Amino acid sequence: MTLKNCLQKTRKNIYASLLLISCSFSIAAETEMLDVEKDELKFGFIKLTDMAPLAIAYEMGYFEDEGLFVTLEPQANWKVLLDRVITGELDGAHMLAGQPLAATIGFGTEAHIVTPISMDLNGNGITVSNEVWEMMKENIPHENGKPVHPIKADALKPVVDKFMDEGKPFNMGMVFPVSTHNYELRYWLASGGIHPGYYSPTDVSGQIKAEALLSVTPPPQMPSTLEAGTIHGYCVGEPWNQQAVFKGIGVPVITDYEIWKDNPEKVFGLTKAFTEENPNTTIAIVKAMIRAAKWLDENDNANRLEAVEILSRSEYVGADAEVIANSMTGTFEYEKGDKRDVPDFNVFYRYYATYPYYSDAVWYLTQMRRWGQIAEHKDDAWFDEVAKSVYQPEIYLEAAKLLVAEGYVAEEDFPWDTDGYRAPTNEFIDGITYDGKRPNAYIDSLKIGLKAKQRVDDTDVSMLMK
Repeated sequence: MTLKNCLQKTRKNIYASLLLISCSFSIAAETEMLDVEKDELKFGFIKLTDMAPLAIAYEMGYFEDEGLFVTLEPQANWKVLLDRVITGELDGAHMLAGQPLAATIGFGTEAHIVTPISMDLNGNGITVSNEVWEMMKENIPHENGKPVHPIKADALKPVVDKFMDEGKPFNMGMVFPVSTHNYELRYWLASGGIHPGYYSPTDVSGQIKAEALLSVTPPPQMPSTLEAGTIHGYCVGEPWNQQAVFKGIGVPVITDYEIWKDNPEKVFGLTKAFTEENPNTTIAIVKAMIRAAKWLDENDNANRLEAVEILSRSEYVGADAEVIANSMTGTFEYEKGDKRDVPDFNVFYRYYATYPYYSDAVWYLTQMRRWGQIAEHKDDAWFDEVAKSVYQPEIYLEAAKLLVAEGYVAEEDFPWDTDGYRAPTNEFIDGITYDGKRPNAYIDSLKIGLKAKQRVDDTDVSMLMK
């Protein structure tokens, strides 16, 4: 146990003793603490603002309230983070929503990873270089001297076509093959008629027949890679889009809120074995994280400036507070000086943000299938089965019930009667309706991408482009 955790544990014991001799108990104090199976835990994260629920649960003492003594440790990249959860070096981690799903179905590293809680909605953006932005602006309508938003990829297509005509690759960065960023960037590009390429069982580059070439770049390295000219744009979470604005090296052109309104972003992932061996510990973790999410959103984001100060510390995100605040406090800056109100750019609690919906999992699986990461056709029942094997709302609701009983949260904050599927929505950049209960019909409705029983291989890849 670290010195800091020893001090935390000492404070916890003193606090517990004082409660025992106190004549006045709060509702929370009267509630019996869970008998956790494991109280010393190490969680991993990547240096992004959406790791905030972990930092806040730690800094506000919510983990300690549950009898948990947590160490938070930044990881070099998403693969290292996932591998360390699988080996048990980390007990759990801030994860890309696609990671537990991909691991469970065996795309990449195979392991049964589950999530009992979603960490946030929205939070990403797509940034292009200054050179590309100047070329795009010719294709974007303006009003009162400013570009009309949302900016569709239609404005980028002539730029990509020009690069192709000149025999130059149009390179873009995303953070991981099964990241929200990969799928959002692909969705945006495809909605504008730009093909982002396929995966196949023998070619996992994701660049088969691609017009825009997507490759992996770790989030903190995005701005420097853009500045070096290695990539012409990227999709990443904050603060790395706003960093490009502050450095004057690029322009964020669209947020994921505009690509898919209130889309699910990160989750907290653990191995299935951990949740089975430590059921009370798992519930306790979720309780602390729900409280942290509520703190981040309550009173119209009144705590966000304090959150910004915490996240700016080197042990968390380590970016300038001013940069983090640019998106964490209800605004987002596109072209330098063009700051607009985007109150829901980062959502941690409202709109049932923390509930792990099966339909969110299914959407990620549809994109894996669309681009060939899932090589073979799967029926609708398969999507439902996989979603239910990874997303664990029953654990989440058990934690929520305890928090309601303890007086920390309101009963109406949770979707108690849901079947786990959100209502169908067409709030996408292209207006196409997504219904999580009809994944194959949704896949077939998308103009670019695999359809029905198509697959990518050496014999029919040219047909898929027709």
